[in-house]
Amino acid sequence: MGESYYIGGKLTSSPNTIPVLFPYTGEVFAEVDIAGTEDQARAADSATAGFSETRLIPAYKRAEILQRIADLIEKNRDRFVEILIHESGKPFRQAHMEVTRAADVMRLSAEEAVRVNGEILTLDSAATGEGYVGYYSRVPSGPILCITPFNYPLNLACHKIGPAIAAGCSFVLKPSSKTPMSALLLGKLVLEAGYPPAAVNVVPCFGDNSETLVRDPRFTVLSFTGSPAVGWRLKEIFPGRRIGLELGGNAPAVIHKDADLDYAARRIAEGAVVNAGQSCISVQRVYIHNAVYDECLKKIMAHMRSFVVGDPRNPETDIGSMISEEEARRAGEKVRQAVMRGARLLLGGIREGSVMHPTILERPSSDMGIYSSEAFSPVITVDQYSDIDEAIQMMNESRYGLQGCIFTNSIDILQKLSVVSECGTLVVNDYPSYRSDAMPYGGTKLSGIGREGPKYLIEEFMERKLIVVKQFASIT
Repeated sequence: MGESYYIGGKLTSSPNTIPVLFPYTGEVFAEVDIAGTEDQARAADSATAGFSETRLIPAYKRAEILQRIADLIEKNRDRFVEILIHESGKPFRQAHMEVTRAADVMRLSAEEAVRVNGEILTLDSAATGEGYVGYYSRVPSGPILCITPFNYPLNLACHKIGPAIAAGCSFVLKPSSKTPMSALLLGKLVLEAGYPPAAVNVVPCFGDNSETLVRDPRFTVLSFTGSPAVGWRLKEIFPGRRIGLELGGNAPAVIHKDADLDYAARRIAEGAVVNAGQSCISVQRVYIHNAVYDECLKKIMAHMRSFVVGDPRNPETDIGSMISEEEARRAGEKVRQAVMRGARLLLGGIREGSVMHPTILERPSSDMGIYSSEAFSPVITVDQYSDIDEAIQMMNESRYGLQGCIFTNSIDILQKLSVVSECGTLVVNDYPSYRSDAMPYGGTKLSGIGREGPKYLIEEFMERKLIVVKQFASIT
């Protein structure tokens, strides 16, 4: 028997288990019970029943619960760090940062819970509205289905559960089967903080076995973070209801000739390797003005060489393991294929088990997988451009449109890119991997639908309810 999961706030066991592996060594870190279709249906039943309680919780109490969750996350920091390192291969320092951000997300959600406002409407702006007054408020939409990936298993779960609680919704959380331990501990803390037990459901299961949940018509919103292939498939089987998809990217980064090259090179290198490149906003495609190309490239390479690669348990490690040896092997194969087809390997290309060393490829063609798809590894491509219009064309020649960046001091270039860059977020003078947990985060094209960030997801989890009143009807 493995680690139990939560249905209606109660620990629930299953005869089916899955090992949670420490990616760096392949050793078993824990065993977790896996929810079958019957337990998934029970979780949906519980969330439906729980919603009758959560929808009536006043805003200030929702905020208090969220603040308590944040406190409990910080209190359990050491355990979360241990789990994140061992279930995802995340380096020690990055695991600490994820715990900090998770607590921040809960506090942001608490602040937004008491700022959910409506509006008074001027209905008598037309003759048909004379004698009527209208106002709308926001009310919880219903049970929420949350599906999260392996790369930031705690923080991305908080990005869904925090807004759900702030909105007054019950939830079912399906974490990645590779990284379920942090989600299970988070569920325990949500219960300790006082959220109604029936509303708290955390059910690890395999992705291809989770359609029972997705097809259940009682979920009013599906919030999914993961791969484009899976996300767009889920949209097909979740028709007629609200869906948020946070999918992939292959983030472009432009370094113009007027940029601070030392700073730009350092940030590009850092953005390429954080979390072993397993981030949908990891730096991937780098375009450097030809006047500074050689100089800037040398600086990027120097930074990439300086990173400490190895055991994620070591506090000095910058780049730990990828989520599995299979994924590292896939990344290495993409690099090999690109070199065979003409890209020049400038740095790296080395794989040791589940560890992929930082890698730079020069002048890839647009049809190479390492360039056109999501690398999701510590691999970047570099090329040069002659003018800003060429750089813009390079930035936009992608099926994805999540985040991009430019390093420049030109206000004219900034103004132009603010209009014509095809991405959800344009970062100026920092890497495209920048994310504040308060900002509206999301993309265009294949990168998804909707925006996350507590304020914005709370709005997605609530409905506008309009009240229209005929005035003076009973006055005699």
